[in-house]
Amino acid sequence: MTDIRIADLRKTYDGKQVLHGINVDIADGHFVVIVGPSGCGKSTLLRTIAGLEDASSGSISIGGIEMNDIDPADRGCAMVFQNYALYPHMTVRQNMAYPLRIAKVPEAERNRRVEDAARILNLSEYLDRRPAQLSGGQRQRVAMGRAIVREPDVFLFDEPLSNLDALLRVQMRIEIKRLHKRLKATSIFVTHDQVEAMTLADTLIVMNGGHVEQVGAPADIYRKPASVFVAGFLGAPTMNLLPATVGQNGRISFDDAPDEVVFQAPSLAAGTKLSLGMRPENITLAEDPSVGLPAFVDLVEELGGSRVAYCTVRSHELAVVLPAGDERYEGRHISLRFDPTAWHLFSAEGKRIELAQGAPLLRAVV
Repeated sequence: MTDIRIADLRKTYDGKQVLHGINVDIADGHFVVIVGPSGCGKSTLLRTIAGLEDASSGSISIGGIEMNDIDPADRGCAMVFQNYALYPHMTVRQNMAYPLRIAKVPEAERNRRVEDAARILNLSEYLDRRPAQLSGGQRQRVAMGRAIVREPDVFLFDEPLSNLDALLRVQMRIEIKRLHKRLKATSIFVTHDQVEAMTLADTLIVMNGGHVEQVGAPADIYRKPASVFVAGFLGAPTMNLLPATVGQNGRISFDDAPDEVVFQAPSLAAGTKLSLGMRPENITLAEDPSVGLPAFVDLVEELGGSRVAYCTVRSHELAVVLPAGDERYEGRHISLRFDPTAWHLFSAEGKRIELAQGAPLLRAVV
């Protein structure tokens, strides 16, 4: 069993705290993705798990053994970095075998592991080539192979796809997912790319400013973001957020249209300030303009299978997913309808509001 437990982990550089009491449990065999913007502490967290950084306080346990005072080489982790870090004068075979040679693994065993890893990664025909003779994706697979041959308990990936072009990133994403299904090793993958995070993760850890904002399955986090930050970070385009206030009898109105009730939430107190969130795919064109919200289409992005329209609604910009077709919307006035069951409520502090147990469903008024 190679589960990982991180308890109240803190990291400080020159008096500045960059990890603020991280508490995470990672189950054996899970593929966990840590996602967040640059500077949020995700790579620092990964490097601390690997032992490349010392924890200022708190504890890290792998397989039930505390790792704080154990050298990186003895933690049972193998790390794949953003830069391939391959030796240019060595062949693929020699690069992959290098960590085993340093560990004094017998030659016959080294060869077996390299051959097995090459077969898994479709590198068998490239074993006698040097890195300069390989594509970027092949070089990244060699870097992964160098980790696989160690047969680690835990794989750690530090933004390994950042240097690849868009098509290769998609291909490598699929290969990494297949590799995990085959090896079933506990894996932690760091990225700032939300698409990589959503497609790869069994469990997603969203970080912001050295704090863990939310942990859960990707679909659960997408459906129920715990904060305005998570709602705005995950999703392409991101969630639309509009300021609103609760009036009498739970009647909620946008701040720039106080006389127009959007829906009712009777359990919320009058005067409560909110942010109302709506995913772009939950907004549609209103067939009857009299019941929709007037909007002006400023810009349309064509995506092939769909289109994203950026609309001005009063003083706000909203993103709306429209079906593909020949009809032109850019520069036109349209009417939008919101799915009354798809609203997300956030407090003035940016935290998700869940209605009390047994409260009536949100119901649209207009």
